[in-house]
Amino acid sequence: MSGPVARGGSEPVGRRADAGYRQRYGGPPTGCWAAPGRVNLIGEHTDYNDGFVLPFALPHRTVVAAGPAPAGGPTWTVWSEQSGEEIVIDESDADSPGAVDGWGAYVAGVIWALRQANFAVPAARLAIASDVPLGAGLSSSAALEAAVLTALADLGGIGPDRLPVPDRPVLAQRAENGYVGVPCGIMDQSASIRCQAGHALFLDCRSLEVEQVPFDLATAGLAVEVIDTRAPHRHVSGEYAARRAACEQAAAMLGVPALRDVPADGLPAALDRLPDETMRRRVRHVVTENQRVRDTVALLRAGRVGGIGPLLTASHASMRDDFEITVAEVDTAVAAALTAGAYGARMTGGGFGGCVLALVDAGAAGQVAAAVGEAFADNGFAAPACFTALPATGAERID
Repeated sequence: MSGPVARGGSEPVGRRADAGYRQRYGGPPTGCWAAPGRVNLIGEHTDYNDGFVLPFALPHRTVVAAGPAPAGGPTWTVWSEQSGEEIVIDESDADSPGAVDGWGAYVAGVIWALRQANFAVPAARLAIASDVPLGAGLSSSAALEAAVLTALADLGGIGPDRLPVPDRPVLAQRAENGYVGVPCGIMDQSASIRCQAGHALFLDCRSLEVEQVPFDLATAGLAVEVIDTRAPHRHVSGEYAARRAACEQAAAMLGVPALRDVPADGLPAALDRLPDETMRRRVRHVVTENQRVRDTVALLRAGRVGGIGPLLTASHASMRDDFEITVAEVDTAVAAALTAGAYGARMTGGGFGGCVLALVDAGAAGQVAAAVGEAFADNGFAAPACFTALPATGAERID
């Protein structure tokens, strides 16, 4: 993932984007638009199997300050605070998937997707700043796509009457699939655009129907501690594609449109029809993970927030043993958090590195973070970064 990230410091990210725009382009932007990173509470690698996911938005955001380009100037000029780089995207770049690489591909991809959908994209100047951690599995790329999409739609007068909010994640996903070349599902873009504060987003990745499920941690006296293991993503692109291909092949063998169509009570019979043990493990993860999402939603609807802990831990075991996407750092973080008293813990994100989330008593977040840090030191791992996450809002104009 190549979205720009914060350099650090206490200046709010929106102010940094605004200041960057003024410095680069000599005047104020028309406005600033923000979109968040996300944590997936549960439901990993189910999205591209037409299944169910339950993410919530982080308060960490990518902000795009934007204004119209001057007449006769470059079509789209984009500056990134993180890289200090300014790039120019012309219509030829925007119409040619892969013509722009690095972080700029996500911007060019959004322009391409809008143009493919027959929207006139206004020529613009953009300045980007972000405090979404890069490479941590918190979807910095979707935050960048969603912020750029929201900014360009508003600048171009493409309102919800012409581009309804439920349709926007589809365009953002198309940018990543078709232009950047990453075969992601639609969860990350949906979370960045459609989440609401204080809620988790129960998303049916086939119908794209959503339910805003109350996720009131404070009333329950609980917190979600996010542990960025800082483990480098290992072979993530090839392994992600391999997992997706295995799932699609299994669905074809089982004669179903997607693994979402294998019911939990039909899993043993389905596994008996598959010839390969590795494929059976992949299918078992997806089918049981979909059921865990449903069970988690049922508990949250009933206000039993603490009751979801065992489901989180079972999800991690499934990712570790059946889908085989965890690494030593994330397994160590989960084990340490549970030993320190977490109700449940799991890796979140696509895997092979990234973050762990732990459901803990509100007053115990520091204790859990310290225990994970000690376990990392004992194992010779680099120190993790920890923060407490509260469900935040999706993409919006912020000025």
